[in-house]
Amino acid sequence: MKAVRFHEFGTPEVLRYEDADQPVAGEGQVLIRVAGSAFNPADNGIRGGNLPIPVTLPHVPGYDVSGTIDAVGDGVTDFQVGDTVVGFIPMTEDGSAAQYVVAPADVLAKAPSSIDLADAAALPSVALTAWQALFDEAGLKDGQRLLIIGAGGAVGGYAVQLAKRAGAYVIATASPRSHDTVTAAGADEVIDHTTSTVLDSVTEPVDVLLNLAPISPDEFAALVALVRDGGVVAATTAWMPTPSDDKRGVRAAGIFLRADADELTQLVALVDSGELTVDVAQRVSLSDLPAIHAQSAAGELRGKVVAVPDAS
Repeated sequence: MKAVRFHEFGTPEVLRYEDADQPVAGEGQVLIRVAGSAFNPADNGIRGGNLPIPVTLPHVPGYDVSGTIDAVGDGVTDFQVGDTVVGFIPMTEDGSAAQYVVAPADVLAKAPSSIDLADAAALPSVALTAWQALFDEAGLKDGQRLLIIGAGGAVGGYAVQLAKRAGAYVIATASPRSHDTVTAAGADEVIDHTTSTVLDSVTEPVDVLLNLAPISPDEFAALVALVRDGGVVAATTAWMPTPSDDKRGVRAAGIFLRADADELTQLVALVDSGELTVDVAQRVSLSDLPAIHAQSAAGELRGKVVAVPDAS
Protein backbone atom coordinates (compact mmCIF):
# COMPACT_ATOMS: atom_id res chain seq x y z
CA MET A 1 0.00 0.00 0.00
CA LYS A 2 0.96 3.66 -0.23
CA ALA A 3 1.48 5.67 2.94
CA VAL A 4 2.98 8.91 4.17
CA ARG A 5 5.65 8.16 6.77
CA PHE A 6 8.58 9.74 8.55
CA HIS A 7 11.67 7.74 9.47
CA GLU A 8 13.11 10.46 11.71
CA PHE A 9 11.71 13.42 13.61
CA GLY A 10 12.07 16.82 12.04
CA THR A 11 10.63 19.38 9.65
CA PRO A 12 8.00 18.47 7.03
CA GLU A 13 10.84 17.48 4.70
CA VAL A 14 11.21 14.20 6.63
CA LEU A 15 7.82 13.00 5.32
CA ARG A 16 7.89 10.48 2.51
CA TYR A 17 5.09 9.18 0.30
CA GLU A 18 6.16 5.58 -0.16
CA ASP A 19 5.28 1.91 -0.22
CA ALA A 20 4.59 0.28 3.13
CA ASP A 21 3.36 -3.09 4.30
CA GLN A 22 -0.40 -3.32 4.61
CA PRO A 23 -1.31 -3.83 8.28
CA VAL A 24 -3.26 -6.82 9.56
CA ALA A 25 -6.11 -6.59 12.04
CA GLY A 26 -5.33 -8.24 15.36
CA GLU A 27 -7.65 -9.25 18.15
CA GLY A 28 -10.24 -6.55 18.81
CA GLN A 29 -9.13 -4.59 15.75
CA VAL A 30 -10.48 -3.89 12.29
CA LEU A 31 -8.68 -3.10 9.05
CA ILE A 32 -10.03 0.09 7.48
CA ARG A 33 -9.71 1.01 3.82
CA VAL A 34 -9.14 4.72 4.30
CA ALA A 35 -11.47 7.20 2.64
CA GLY A 36 -10.21 10.28 4.47
CA SER A 37 -7.40 11.19 6.85
CA ALA A 38 -7.81 14.57 8.54
CA PHE A 39 -4.77 16.73 9.21
CA ASN A 40 -4.51 18.23 12.70
CA PRO A 41 -1.94 20.72 14.01
CA ALA A 42 -0.77 18.14 16.56
CA ASP A 43 0.47 16.07 13.61
CA ASN A 44 3.18 18.70 13.23
CA GLY A 45 4.18 18.33 16.85
CA ILE A 46 4.35 14.55 16.67
CA ARG A 47 6.39 14.64 13.46
CA GLY A 48 8.73 17.24 14.93
CA GLY A 49 9.19 15.27 18.14
CA ASN A 50 7.85 18.20 20.16
CA LEU A 51 4.84 16.46 21.70
CA PRO A 52 5.32 13.86 24.44
CA ILE A 53 3.55 11.15 22.43
CA PRO A 54 5.75 8.08 21.90
CA VAL A 55 5.68 6.65 18.39
CA THR A 56 7.74 3.97 16.71
CA LEU A 57 9.70 4.95 13.60
CA PRO A 58 8.95 4.83 10.78
CA HIS A 59 5.57 6.32 11.70
CA VAL A 60 2.41 6.97 9.69
CA PRO A 61 0.71 10.17 10.96
CA GLY A 62 -3.01 10.89 11.13
CA TYR A 63 -5.25 10.05 14.08
CA ASP A 64 -8.63 10.90 12.51
CA VAL A 65 -9.99 8.42 10.01
CA SER A 66 -13.03 7.64 7.93
CA GLY A 67 -13.35 4.62 5.72
CA THR A 68 -14.76 1.17 5.07
CA ILE A 69 -13.99 -1.94 7.09
CA ASP A 70 -12.02 -4.37 4.95
CA ALA A 71 -11.39 -7.09 7.56
CA VAL A 72 -12.21 -7.77 11.21
CA GLY A 73 -9.98 -9.36 13.82
CA ASP A 74 -10.88 -11.96 16.41
CA GLY A 75 -13.39 -10.87 19.00
CA VAL A 76 -14.94 -8.07 16.95
CA THR A 77 -18.72 -8.36 16.95
CA ASP A 78 -20.03 -4.80 16.56
CA PHE A 79 -18.75 -4.29 13.00
CA GLN A 80 -18.52 -6.31 9.85
CA VAL A 81 -16.78 -6.05 6.51
CA GLY A 82 -18.33 -3.28 4.40
CA ASP A 83 -19.38 -1.04 7.31
CA THR A 84 -18.39 2.60 6.97
CA VAL A 85 -16.83 4.05 10.11
CA VAL A 86 -15.16 7.08 11.66
CA GLY A 87 -12.83 7.21 14.59
CA PHE A 88 -10.20 8.95 16.69
CA ILE A 89 -7.51 6.27 16.64
CA PRO A 90 -4.55 5.87 19.02
CA MET A 91 -1.97 8.61 18.48
CA THR A 92 0.87 6.30 19.47
CA GLU A 93 0.15 3.82 16.67
CA ASP A 94 0.48 4.10 12.89
CA GLY A 95 -2.23 6.41 11.63
CA SER A 96 -4.57 6.98 8.74
CA ALA A 97 -2.30 8.76 6.24
CA ALA A 98 -2.26 5.58 4.21
CA GLN A 99 -4.50 3.45 2.04
CA TYR A 100 -5.19 1.14 5.00
CA VAL A 101 -5.01 1.41 8.77
CA VAL A 102 -5.86 -0.87 11.67
CA ALA A 103 -7.82 0.50 14.60
CA PRO A 104 -9.37 -0.83 17.81
CA ALA A 105 -13.02 -1.55 17.08
CA ASP A 106 -14.09 -0.01 20.39
CA VAL A 107 -13.04 3.53 19.37
CA LEU A 108 -15.10 3.55 16.16
CA ALA A 109 -18.61 4.70 15.29
CA LYS A 110 -20.70 4.16 12.20
CA ALA A 111 -19.97 6.99 9.76
CA PRO A 112 -22.51 9.72 8.99
CA SER A 113 -24.68 8.90 6.00
CA SER A 114 -25.54 12.50 5.14
CA ILE A 115 -22.06 13.67 4.10
CA ASP A 116 -19.28 12.32 1.92
CA LEU A 117 -17.36 9.55 3.67
CA ALA A 118 -13.99 11.25 3.12
CA ASP A 119 -15.22 14.47 4.72
CA ALA A 120 -16.37 12.56 7.80
CA ALA A 121 -12.69 12.26 8.81
CA ALA A 122 -12.90 15.92 9.84
CA LEU A 123 -15.29 15.04 12.68
CA PRO A 124 -13.81 12.73 15.35
CA SER A 125 -11.02 14.33 17.37
CA VAL A 126 -12.05 17.98 17.09
CA ALA A 127 -15.75 17.37 17.76
CA LEU A 128 -14.93 15.05 20.65
CA THR A 129 -12.62 17.71 22.10
CA ALA A 130 -15.43 20.28 21.99
CA TRP A 131 -17.96 17.85 23.47
CA GLN A 132 -15.70 16.70 26.31
CA ALA A 133 -14.65 20.26 27.14
CA LEU A 134 -18.16 21.66 27.25
CA PHE A 135 -20.15 18.83 28.79
CA ASP A 136 -17.87 16.29 30.46
CA GLU A 137 -15.52 18.83 32.06
CA ALA A 138 -17.38 22.16 32.24
CA GLY A 139 -20.91 20.77 32.66
CA LEU A 140 -22.40 23.43 30.38
CA LYS A 141 -26.16 23.76 30.78
CA ASP A 142 -29.11 25.47 29.14
CA GLY A 143 -29.18 29.20 29.84
CA GLN A 144 -25.53 29.54 30.84
CA ARG A 145 -23.11 32.04 29.35
CA LEU A 146 -20.04 30.69 27.57
CA LEU A 147 -16.93 32.58 26.42
CA ILE A 148 -14.77 30.81 23.82
CA ILE A 149 -11.29 32.20 23.19
CA GLY A 150 -10.10 31.23 19.71
CA ALA A 151 -13.42 30.12 18.24
CA GLY A 152 -12.22 30.42 14.65
CA GLY A 153 -10.47 27.05 14.60
CA ALA A 154 -11.89 23.59 14.01
CA VAL A 155 -12.59 22.81 17.67
CA GLY A 156 -14.12 26.25 18.14
CA GLY A 157 -16.55 25.73 15.28
CA TYR A 158 -17.90 22.57 16.87
CA ALA A 159 -17.90 24.14 20.34
CA VAL A 160 -20.07 27.04 19.17
CA GLN A 161 -22.53 24.71 17.44
CA LEU A 162 -22.78 22.29 20.37
CA ALA A 163 -23.11 25.05 22.96
CA LYS A 164 -25.91 26.77 21.04
CA ARG A 165 -27.72 23.46 20.66
CA ALA A 166 -27.45 23.04 24.45
CA GLY A 167 -29.12 26.43 24.97
CA ALA A 168 -26.08 28.46 26.01
CA TYR A 169 -25.42 32.11 25.20
CA VAL A 170 -22.13 32.06 23.29
CA ILE A 171 -19.55 34.85 23.19
CA ALA A 172 -16.64 34.03 20.89
CA THR A 173 -13.37 35.65 19.95
CA ALA A 174 -12.22 35.42 16.34
CA SER A 175 -10.16 37.25 13.79
CA PRO A 176 -11.86 39.16 10.96
CA ARG A 177 -11.03 36.21 8.69
CA SER A 178 -13.13 33.87 10.87
CA HIS A 179 -15.90 36.28 11.88
CA ASP A 180 -18.50 35.11 9.37
CA THR A 181 -17.79 31.44 10.02
CA VAL A 182 -18.15 31.81 13.78
CA THR A 183 -21.34 33.84 13.35
CA ALA A 184 -22.77 31.21 11.02
CA ALA A 185 -21.98 28.54 13.62
CA GLY A 186 -24.34 30.37 15.98
CA ALA A 187 -22.29 32.68 18.20
CA ASP A 188 -24.41 35.39 19.84
CA GLU A 189 -21.49 37.80 20.07
CA VAL A 190 -18.20 37.78 18.18
CA ILE A 191 -15.27 39.80 19.52
CA ASP A 192 -12.58 40.81 17.04
CA HIS A 193 -9.50 40.15 19.16
CA THR A 194 -7.34 42.12 16.75
CA THR A 195 -9.11 45.41 17.57
CA SER A 196 -10.76 44.86 20.97
CA THR A 197 -9.73 43.42 24.32
CA VAL A 198 -11.83 40.63 25.74
CA LEU A 199 -11.75 42.15 29.21
CA ASP A 200 -13.32 45.35 27.91
CA SER A 201 -15.79 43.62 25.59
CA VAL A 202 -17.37 41.13 28.02
CA THR A 203 -19.47 43.18 30.42
CA GLU A 204 -21.34 40.42 32.28
CA PRO A 205 -19.87 37.36 34.00
CA VAL A 206 -19.78 34.05 32.14
CA ASP A 207 -20.39 30.62 33.59
CA VAL A 208 -17.76 28.87 31.47
CA LEU A 209 -14.56 30.13 29.87
CA LEU A 210 -13.10 27.84 27.20
CA ASN A 211 -9.65 28.70 25.89
CA LEU A 212 -8.58 27.20 22.57
CA ALA A 213 -5.95 29.81 21.64
CA PRO A 214 -2.19 30.17 22.27
CA ILE A 215 -2.51 33.22 24.48
CA SER A 216 0.05 34.10 27.14
CA PRO A 217 -0.30 32.68 30.66
CA ASP A 218 -0.72 36.20 32.06
CA GLU A 219 -3.50 37.01 29.60
CA PHE A 220 -5.22 33.72 30.39
CA ALA A 221 -5.00 34.34 34.14
CA ALA A 222 -6.53 37.80 33.73
CA LEU A 223 -9.55 36.34 31.92
CA VAL A 224 -10.54 34.35 35.02
CA ALA A 225 -12.00 37.57 36.40
CA LEU A 226 -14.75 37.28 33.79
CA VAL A 227 -15.96 33.97 35.23
CA ARG A 228 -18.69 34.08 37.86
CA ASP A 229 -18.20 32.62 41.33
CA GLY A 230 -18.45 28.84 41.08
CA GLY A 231 -17.81 28.84 37.33
CA VAL A 232 -15.38 26.81 35.24
CA VAL A 233 -12.26 27.60 33.22
CA ALA A 234 -11.54 24.91 30.63
CA ALA A 235 -8.66 24.76 28.17
CA THR A 236 -7.11 22.60 25.49
CA THR A 237 -3.82 24.49 25.81
CA ALA A 238 -1.94 21.72 27.60
CA TRP A 239 1.43 23.49 27.36
CA MET A 240 0.43 25.91 30.15
CA PRO A 241 -1.54 25.49 33.38
CA THR A 242 -5.25 26.25 33.33
CA PRO A 243 -5.84 29.04 35.87
CA SER A 244 -8.49 28.94 38.57
CA ASP A 245 -9.66 31.07 41.49
CA ASP A 246 -10.11 28.96 44.60
CA LYS A 247 -11.35 31.86 46.69
CA ARG A 248 -14.33 32.30 44.36
CA GLY A 249 -14.80 28.62 43.66
CA VAL A 250 -13.77 28.96 40.01
CA ARG A 251 -12.59 25.53 38.92
CA ALA A 252 -9.91 24.74 36.33
CA ALA A 253 -10.39 21.89 33.85
CA GLY A 254 -7.61 20.90 31.46
CA ILE A 255 -8.91 18.97 28.48
CA PHE A 256 -7.11 15.76 27.55
CA LEU A 257 -8.89 14.19 24.62
CA ARG A 258 -9.91 10.57 24.89
CA ALA A 259 -11.57 8.21 22.44
CA ASP A 260 -15.24 7.65 23.26
CA ALA A 261 -17.31 5.67 20.79
CA ASP A 262 -20.60 6.49 22.52
CA GLU A 263 -19.99 10.24 22.34
CA LEU A 264 -18.79 9.94 18.76
CA THR A 265 -21.97 8.05 17.89
CA GLN A 266 -24.01 10.91 19.34
CA LEU A 267 -22.02 13.41 17.29
CA VAL A 268 -22.62 11.38 14.12
CA ALA A 269 -26.35 11.41 14.88
CA LEU A 270 -26.26 15.20 15.16
CA VAL A 271 -24.55 15.42 11.77
CA ASP A 272 -27.17 13.19 10.17
CA SER A 273 -30.01 15.16 11.76
CA GLY A 274 -28.60 18.41 10.38
CA GLU A 275 -27.85 19.81 13.85
CA LEU A 276 -24.08 19.73 13.41
CA THR A 277 -22.17 20.88 10.34
CA VAL A 278 -18.86 19.32 9.31
CA ASP A 279 -16.70 21.96 7.65
CA VAL A 280 -13.91 20.84 5.31
CA ALA A 281 -11.88 23.61 3.70
CA GLN A 282 -10.10 21.43 1.16
CA ARG A 283 -9.39 17.89 0.10
CA VAL A 284 -5.95 16.89 -1.11
CA SER A 285 -4.41 13.68 -2.41
CA LEU A 286 -2.51 11.67 0.15
CA SER A 287 0.69 12.32 -1.80
CA ASP A 288 0.19 16.06 -1.17
CA LEU A 289 -0.02 15.68 2.61
CA PRO A 290 3.66 16.66 3.18
CA ALA A 291 2.86 20.03 1.59
CA ILE A 292 -0.02 20.48 4.05
CA HIS A 293 2.37 19.83 6.94
CA ALA A 294 4.66 22.50 5.50
CA GLN A 295 1.84 25.03 5.14
CA SER A 296 0.74 24.42 8.72
CA ALA A 297 4.27 24.72 10.07
CA ALA A 298 4.60 28.05 8.27
CA GLY A 299 1.27 29.29 9.68
CA GLU A 300 -0.28 29.42 6.22
CA LEU A 301 -2.95 26.72 6.56
CA ARG A 302 -6.57 27.85 6.80
CA GLY A 303 -9.42 25.51 7.65
CA LYS A 304 -9.72 21.76 7.96
CA VAL A 305 -7.91 19.60 5.42
CA VAL A 306 -8.70 15.98 4.56
CA ALA A 307 -6.24 13.81 2.65
CA VAL A 308 -7.76 11.24 0.32
CA PRO A 309 -5.76 8.16 -0.75
CA ASP A 310 -5.46 7.37 -4.41
CA ALA A 311 -7.38 4.30 -5.56
CA SER A 312 -5.54 1.06 -5.04
